[in-house]
Amino acid sequence: MRTLGRSGVGVGALSFGAAGIGNLYTPVTEEAAYDAVAAAWEAGIRSFDTAAHYGLGLSERRLGAALRERPRAAYTLSTKVGRLLEPTGTGGDDLANGFAVPATHRRVWDFSADGVRRALEAGLERLGLDRVDVVYLHDPDDHGEQAFHEGYPALEKLRSEGVVGAIGAGMNQTGMLTRFVRETDVDVVLCAGRYTLLDHGALAELLPAAQARGTSVVVGGAFNSGLLADPRPGATYDYAAAPPELLERALRLQETARRHGTTLRAAALAFPAAHPAVVSVLVGARSAHEVRDCAEQFATPVPAAFWRELREAGLLPEEAPVPVQEPS
Repeated sequence: MRTLGRSGVGVGALSFGAAGIGNLYTPVTEEAAYDAVAAAWEAGIRSFDTAAHYGLGLSERRLGAALRERPRAAYTLSTKVGRLLEPTGTGGDDLANGFAVPATHRRVWDFSADGVRRALEAGLERLGLDRVDVVYLHDPDDHGEQAFHEGYPALEKLRSEGVVGAIGAGMNQTGMLTRFVRETDVDVVLCAGRYTLLDHGALAELLPAAQARGTSVVVGGAFNSGLLADPRPGATYDYAAAPPELLERALRLQETARRHGTTLRAAALAFPAAHPAVVSVLVGARSAHEVRDCAEQFATPVPAAFWRELREAGLLPEEAPVPVQEPS
């Protein structure tokens, strides 16, 4: 386990992201969701992440139920605040927000101090647990000032009270995360999709700033929502159809991996983990099979020659750290 900032909260090098078991895109059965969490546990994964946003609370309920039988001190659990769930009577589904669940609730943005506490309390109730270890401000892109001036101080207070062990922010962009690193005392930031084999955006400012401040970085979206897991026509990149130029680049990466006797999935997971500021790679999975595959790929060495060829081909910045292979 690695420590998040100076918090004392430990996190594993590979973490389980629970958006998938919240019916992201397509339904997942209760049994499959439980089996996915059980497979993560069997694979040695002890860090789990969820949010109210994922399936309008379904992810929290399923993850909490699957973890309830595990020793609470044996794992780290993170959730997120910034969206309150309010009941609706409109019917329909939530597919417009990416989740195959009935639209029983609507999301209400709220990064106020009261909103943060209410969101955490509601999340704990859905989880059926008495505490979480890490709380992130979730996607405050359009609510920056409230997040910095009300939401963040509320999290800082919760941390000082011992209600949570570590605090941070989770986003799909690097600019505001860099601001959190530089202007606040967050323990960790969750950067989704911006430090991958296809997107090196976090390398410019966020990762150096985090390293300088001693702030931990958890990297999510290592597969860029699917393209780096299975590059093919129709594959998704950042939750939309992948542009042709990115598909072509991903296919080049895949072919290079094959020639070096490894897989694109293994390389996609190994790349963000190699940066010294990164403490964990967060991978979403919706089945036991996906979990086992991710764990296997994460443990698969990627030859040094693969990284050299990417640099020579201009597919990887020279300054990007890569895994160091131990001499045989």
